Amino acid sequence: MSGSFFRRVLRASVPAAAAPRPARRRRAVVSLVTLAGCVLAGVTPTAGRQSVGEPPHASHPSHPPAEAAGLALGQALSSPAPVTLVAPALGLADPVKLAGPSGPSGPSGPSGPSGPSGPSGPSGPSGPSGPSGPRDAPGASASSGVPSAAPSTGDSGPPVLRLPGPVPSTGRGVFRYDDTSAGAVLGTAGRLRRFRVAVERETGEDAGGFGAAVQQALAGPGSWVDGGRLRLQRVPGDGRHDFTVYLATARTAGRMCAAGGVDIRVGGRPYTSCRAPGKVIINLDRWRTSVPHFVSAGVPLSVYRTYVVNHEVGHQLGHRHERCPKAGRPAPVMMQQTLFLKGCKANPWPYLKGRRHVGPPL
Repeated sequence: MSGSFFRRVLRASVPAAAAPRPARRRRAVVSLVTLAGCVLAGVTPTAGRQSVGEPPHASHPSHPPAEAAGLALGQALSSPAPVTLVAPALGLADPVKLAGPSGPSGPSGPSGPSGPSGPSGPSGPSGPSGPSGPRDAPGASASSGVPSAAPSTGDSGPPVLRLPGPVPSTGRGVFRYDDTSAGAVLGTAGRLRRFRVAVERETGEDAGGFGAAVQQALAGPGSWVDGGRLRLQRVPGDGRHDFTVYLATARTAGRMCAAGGVDIRVGGRPYTSCRAPGKVIINLDRWRTSVPHFVSAGVPLSVYRTYVVNHEVGHQLGHRHERCPKAGRPAPVMMQQTLFLKGCKANPWPYLKGRRHVGPPL
């Protein structure tokens, strides 16, 4: 390039009275360094809003490309307008912009303290991620936006206290067994007792679902296996077993319990559940609707279900009824909580904090 070319670049980039002499020198140096980089990279700088792929600026049609680039860059650096580097040969997806001394990249521009990357920009304290930006949704992490773990009240909101709708009251006494393969052995030591699970056809309940609920009640922690002297295992309907847990309609439950010598009627209607030799019989009415004093106290239906399974299985294991030890304390699982609490609090477990929780014998 000729000396006249560089002089034209300097004159374009540093107007005579635009700035003090030191500033003019700094701008001249910036112009020359930037121009050299552009020439080496094959980048043509243009001023204004010119887009990627457009021809060189029309204000310099008679100059060679390098000289046109230098003149345009010099004018742009002395102008507040942004400069777009057009480099179609480099395959750039977006224009690459430079800025003048007072342009968008200055102290108040997008890249300065008040720009998108600065303290007040979208990424700064006042941006979308900062104190003044859009707030994170409940349960989301402020740092990553990923939902964080939080205490849950259940998928359906408040706990279910009883199931709505009519409850079948009678059936033919024909049962469907849960034929799930043998489950895990519950407990770590002691005699192994195997049990089956069955539901009366007319109950409308799923044998597998009932079996899973029974399994959960007997698994604990807090169940009968916590004593270290007993193990339990659920087996299929045709498996060798020690007892069977039945879910039956009220009238069928009444007949089965009466056959075992237990009267479960209250007010002339089969009301409670029972244990007969080799049979734990759960009344469908109680399984679906719990009992009034549990419901009025806000005790979840799942707690009642766990209680009634552990209570009746407790009879199968040889335990008898107990009383409330003291008002305000948890009721023993062998207390007849289906009928009353007598000042005690509902409790579905025979073991509390690893110790057997008992009350005075009835």
